[in-house]
Amino acid sequence: MPKVSPELLSILRCPVTGSPLVQEGEELVTVPEDSNGGKLRYAIEDGIPLLLPPELLAAANAATSGQHDSKA
Repeated sequence: MPKVSPELLSILRCPVTGSPLVQEGEELVTVPEDSNGGKLRYAIEDGIPLLLPPELLAAANAATSGQHDSKA
């Protein structure tokens, strides 16, 4: 499991709430819960935090997978 450096964690913020993030396993998680009482989670892939809001991450994944499928 790649660890995000403490220096990087000290400056990273949730793009939705602006709250600090902590690493839990292979995800970054918001420190205070959001207004619905849940925590927002962001994946870490190859040591790089993917700090896209969930709805944009789904759209980005769909766009990326579509590029690989259309070969002429």
